Amino acid sequence: MKFAVLSLTIFGGDFFLKNHMEKHLNRGEERRICKGRILLRRHHNYGMALNILKNCQTALKVVCGSLLLLLGAFWFLLLSKKENPGILLGVSLLLGGGASNFYDRIARGYVVDYFSFCTPFHWLNQIIFNVSDLCIFMGGILAVWNER
Repeated sequence: MKFAVLSLTIFGGDFFLKNHMEKHLNRGEERRICKGRILLRRHHNYGMALNILKNCQTALKVVCGSLLLLLGAFWFLLLSKKENPGILLGVSLLLGGGASNFYDRIARGYVVDYFSFCTPFHWLNQIIFNVSDLCIFMGGILAVWNER
């Protein structure tokens, strides 16, 4: 049950943040938070990571939806076995983040990204994320790390 709550919390929390950024942050506007280490800025991503496949939106929706269904079935299988909570945690993060971004793709036609890190690395500063992106990244690492 706690893994389902985690996935739903990620989905709901990022849904709230995305809606908040859409309403309260104009495109092109930037705000620094966390002592200047995080830059808030609203971006519409029509593709996947770094706007890859932005011109293939229908195929992207089909592929993402199919992967999400497979991931959900795998999650349900893991949940019933209760063998490796580390993998289940990783897949729960992947599922919550993936569902949030997929919902955006279907409902809005784009994924709302809204923050960047301020680092000494210029290339990293240009990438705009959302909480779901971080959950997908961390979930993938956890699932692979905990694989036996």
